[in-house]
Amino acid sequence: MPSVTVLMRKRDRLVRQVKDNLDFLIGSVSTKGLKCESYNLTTKVEGKTVTRHIPIGMVPAVRRMTERHRKLKALLKDLGDTNWLLAREGVELKDYGTL
Repeated sequence: MPSVTVLMRKRDRLVRQVKDNLDFLIGSVSTKGLKCESYNLTTKVEGKTVTRHIPIGMVPAVRRMTERHRKLKALLKDLGDTNWLLAREGVELKDYGTL
């Protein structure tokens, strides 16, 4: 198992990366069909599928933001695993602040 110092550096890096990816959207981008160049953002809200129209000029930005959500989920899993290892070593994470 890595040392506490290595784990704390990893945790600090992950916290910075999480902060850098907070401008995200949850959902997926889809087209309305092959004949029509129109896009939607589809997501779940309270258990129901909700579809929102994306203006054509916003499609690249929305795609980047949905990709950030995927990245953020992976970062949070890694951060949770790292926090667990630190907790097992007896490190009080409350002393290191929160996001």
